[in-house]
Amino acid sequence: MTVRKLRIAMLSVHSCPVGTLGAKDTGGMSVHIRELAGKLGKQGHTVDIYTRVHDPKDPQIVNLGQNARLIHLRAGDEEIDKLAVYTCLPDFVENLESFRENDSLQYDLLYSHYWISSLAGKHLQQRWNIPHITTFHTLGAVKNAIGIGEKEPDLRIESEKEAVRDCQHIIATTEKEKTSLIHYYGASPENISVVPCGVNMELFRPVDKEDARRELGSTDDKIILFVGRIEPLKGIATLLRAMPYLQDGHRPRLVIIGGDKRSQPEIEKLQGLCRELQIEDSVTFLGMIKQDKLPYFYSAAEVCVIPSYYESFGLVALESLACGTPVVATDVGNLKDIIQPGVTGYVVTENTPHSLAEKIDRILCNPQPHTESALSIRASVHGFSWTNIAEAINRECQLAVDNYLIPVL
Repeated sequence: MTVRKLRIAMLSVHSCPVGTLGAKDTGGMSVHIRELAGKLGKQGHTVDIYTRVHDPKDPQIVNLGQNARLIHLRAGDEEIDKLAVYTCLPDFVENLESFRENDSLQYDLLYSHYWISSLAGKHLQQRWNIPHITTFHTLGAVKNAIGIGEKEPDLRIESEKEAVRDCQHIIATTEKEKTSLIHYYGASPENISVVPCGVNMELFRPVDKEDARRELGSTDDKIILFVGRIEPLKGIATLLRAMPYLQDGHRPRLVIIGGDKRSQPEIEKLQGLCRELQIEDSVTFLGMIKQDKLPYFYSAAEVCVIPSYYESFGLVALESLACGTPVVATDVGNLKDIIQPGVTGYVVTENTPHSLAEKIDRILCNPQPHTESALSIRASVHGFSWTNIAEAINRECQLAVDNYLIPVL
């Protein structure tokens, strides 16, 4: 394999990688793209991430660090539904091409993220005659099979099938995702590589629990933490129903981080459920929190809970463990391979209130000396540093370019 410094065009059409995390369409994928681009840039590659203008105040170019930048392109109104972005793809592609030509840019590789971006990538790949890699992050067919929340439209399913057929390579984040790509979309196993998500080990690190609580103005209550978008697929209602099963005397407080104005209808449903369960005094909805503040919340909590019905990977678990806080999670994404039972947390086989409560209770009943325990838990995810993950992605990119250059006889 020839190792070269690549010029990479990344596509994140529907979601801005520097958008506010926890909003309806801004989550782990945005973190993934931003962190990956930054690390690839430090390796000497040049990475341009193209996204839509989502805010009229967005500067066209945002520097993300060494050799990495974000480029905003106009394509449709700033605030439109994710599905409506599909109709803006022709404008996005043309505006990207104009920007490229005006700056005399040439790329070695296209790397698209999510199905909407993969469609734009198909058109650009045909124009530029370079290899196209895609990562889906979530799959519409899997969401529909689970049957929680809104049904994914046929447009998405057919578009994902098209992307699987037309791109040169797929990078999945888990073996589960690879299996689903083969099962639902007929993907060729040899066309899929598995590279997990990473975690920023410099940002996410243990903070002394008392210092973290003082920083947050917290009480002496034990804290259960949820971090993520506010939608039915995340299983927050199940976590709320688990609260009454917790043993008396713990007086835990559930802190829920995430959600924006578009999440308000779902938040109101969950608040109504809190009243129905008579736990409204023990649950706090904080909305969106800046990422650099999250280590304080992870460190202040006794346990972070991921009650999801579906995760493409489970980035929140990595963040929590990097901060030294154990995790209780459902068997989604890659969490069964990340969480060490009884050491760094638990994975429940059944997503039921009673199952979640039983594992949460185990952690609340057996507190460990924070400093010693936190460092041990953190050590369990050192292999997921973004430096390591970027190196693995780099190898896939190099192979894609090498294989694309091989002449067809």
